Amino acid sequence: MTIHLRFLFLYLISFCLLTSCAVRKQHTLFNSPTDIVTDTIKQVYVVNDQGISDAYYKIKINDQLAIRNVQNFEFGANNNNTAGSATGGTNASVLSFQVETDGFVTLPAIGKVEVVGLTRREAALKIQDIYKQKLLKDPIIELTVINLKVTLLGEFGKQGNFLLERDNTTLIDIIGEAGGITKTADPKTLKIIRGDRNHPEIIYVNLNDINSLASKKLIMQNNDIVVLQQTKGQAISEKLQSANNIIQPLLVVINLAVLIFTLTR
Repeated sequence: MTIHLRFLFLYLISFCLLTSCAVRKQHTLFNSPTDIVTDTIKQVYVVNDQGISDAYYKIKINDQLAIRNVQNFEFGANNNNTAGSATGGTNASVLSFQVETDGFVTLPAIGKVEVVGLTRREAALKIQDIYKQKLLKDPIIELTVINLKVTLLGEFGKQGNFLLERDNTTLIDIIGEAGGITKTADPKTLKIIRGDRNHPEIIYVNLNDINSLASKKLIMQNNDIVVLQQTKGQAISEKLQSANNIIQPLLVVINLAVLIFTLTR
């Protein structure tokens, strides 16, 4: 009976080793048939390449704009439309102004200003000039699009939504904001899901290779999803721990049965 138990234990260990890839896949969100490239990827590999996106975001309808005069933080505080920040980024709530369907945003004192199609800097300068002409002396307008975000899932220091508060925010900027990657992360398995959810662009990144950082694909875009898997070793460890939780009670019962059998012979 003892030999049978040893055989069973060895079989379970072998099974876990042989199925480690399947186990890790079960723990990963948004699996794709092309994920197999992570075993051989050198730097950056792109599936369904959509080209290089604009480095500077252009304002769209329904965007939420945080606009303030740097010289007077209280300016604009009479606006009652508030919006909280994303969970992983800046924690403070900010006052926001929504871009309407006609492409205009309505601001205190100066009324409607057309901003759709402008970069953040272009819109800020336009609004600054209008305030200077109509109301303020030498204003310095700061504009942020507060609804732009990326989502980090998996082996990061922090998971969740992170705001894209600046143009040209890179993958490394966001990972740094999330507190880096965990000790159990596999740096070769980072995946960015971008664009149309029905036919997304998938960007695989090997974080082990410093040359990966040169890729312009690592400039983050609104609504990017970034996923990082655990190592195969960690997947095996969790599988063994799960199997051990089942085997240990079973061994106690079997050992008790053997003891009773031995004593009653």
